[in-house]
Amino acid sequence: MLNATQLLNGIPDGLRQPLIDTYIQIARNYAEHRWEPSELNGGKLCEIVFTILDGAISGAYAAKPKKPGKLVEACRALEQRPNDPNRIGDRSLRIQIPRLLPYLYEIRNNRGVGHVGGDVDPNLADATAVFSCSSWIMAELVRIFHGVTLDQARAAVETLVERKHPLVWTVEDKKRVLDPALSSSDQTLILLYSSPAPMPVEQLRDWVEYRNPTNFRDRILAPLHSQRFIEYDRHNRRAQISPRGAQDIENRILPKYAAWQ
Repeated sequence: MLNATQLLNGIPDGLRQPLIDTYIQIARNYAEHRWEPSELNGGKLCEIVFTILDGAISGAYAAKPKKPGKLVEACRALEQRPNDPNRIGDRSLRIQIPRLLPYLYEIRNNRGVGHVGGDVDPNLADATAVFSCSSWIMAELVRIFHGVTLDQARAAVETLVERKHPLVWTVEDKKRVLDPALSSSDQTLILLYSSPAPMPVEQLRDWVEYRNPTNFRDRILAPLHSQRFIEYDRHNRRAQISPRGAQDIENRILPKYAAWQ
């Protein structure tokens, strides 16, 4: 699988790094329920992506992101560029991504992400739209620039938002917590903390090396769920760390391993 250091390395670093940094900020703030405009900045992502699209189509990349005078008109202008059947992802670069950027920009700037009122929290609804659109755009760029399937591209993008710490060791297709003195509950929390997406329960149990599946569910996952440190989905057999669980890891456990950094 592509890893974070390989992603989009065909794009000049002056555009590639701002793109990756901005997406990571959006993804992590969304996961931690920080939904205000300054923290979920889809508008900034739009400007970076537009600069990349313009460079990919024209063959000459700008040295750094530039904000078009009028984004909607600029995106429509990309659509009018001649198609090139030899260009990988031509239709996505000229039409599909440019048509999505004004929508994303509109949510960020004119709905403002942060507002009040109504029966459903619009902060969450708007933030979810920003995160979903941003993730699709990132995966599409990886698919085009690396010639992989969309599923492979999505998996590669997920590696960007992994929380990395020397306490967690990735070995082949597994992860291990390197301090075996930590309890199974704490190892479970740490592994979920390092994962950008919900984890299958059986995979998590295997990585913790907890032998009894029933006891793992009842004695480890269920209490963590009751404390709201994780969301344990019994029906789909997967688990995900909560903002409260992430805060617990950052305050209680990781500082003890500061020397490992």
